[in-house]
Amino acid sequence: MKIALFSDIHSNLPALEAFFKDLETTKPDAVYCLGDLVGYNIWPNEVINEIRKRGIPTIAGNYDFGVGRTSDDCGCAYKTDEEKEMGVQSIALTNQLVQPHEREYLRTLPAHIQLEFQLNNDHLFLLMVHGSPRKINEYLFEDRDEKSMLRILEASNADLMFFGHTHKPYHRIFEYEKDGQKAFRHAINLGSIGKPKDGDPRGCYVMITINDNSSKFDKDSIKVEFIRVAYDVEKAAKAVEESILPSAYADMLRKGY
Repeated sequence: MKIALFSDIHSNLPALEAFFKDLETTKPDAVYCLGDLVGYNIWPNEVINEIRKRGIPTIAGNYDFGVGRTSDDCGCAYKTDEEKEMGVQSIALTNQLVQPHEREYLRTLPAHIQLEFQLNNDHLFLLMVHGSPRKINEYLFEDRDEKSMLRILEASNADLMFFGHTHKPYHRIFEYEKDGQKAFRHAINLGSIGKPKDGDPRGCYVMITINDNSSKFDKDSIKVEFIRVAYDVEKAAKAVEESILPSAYADMLRKGY
């Protein structure tokens, strides 16, 4: 089984359309979205409706949670006063653009999705969150202390935990002991479809492949692939520049930061 997971579209319709086009080639058996559909660009309604019409199971990101409640707080951790002021403009425009039907959809999105597979004699638990299982806007960066990450995974009973929010993709594997055997837990950050921050402006999503031999006791029995998708970055950047949004957001799209 092939499962595609994506996150952090942030109203970037050209990037989302390119992602859906790529799925026609990669052909996953299931698709899940880990939130932050809106913010930072001019197409929040279009992005919401493209995901809705495909019936893609979706959880709320921190931006979705705020906009769903017409809040002026997106739950973002801006580092400077300039970033904070830019963020104020972004959520103000998003609240102005989002229509009532689309806002209602954001308000009803679940916080987590958990799947349980019974592929052989063992159970395999997959957990999908936006920031972390503990908080929608907690940042789990790649350099997070190993003991801290393992505690989060253990507390959630997750063999594979998928998340976004940082916009920086990575896959870490943690070893532990279960029933006297060596077992493994996986932490997988999906990166971002519409606002990458890892220096690569292309959208990023994850494809995992599991089969009837996949097990927590064999770290190589689960295939995790990061797929980059080129899209019309200029179209998305120019949409920012032609709106009331700060032009710096356009530069971020062009350079992937």
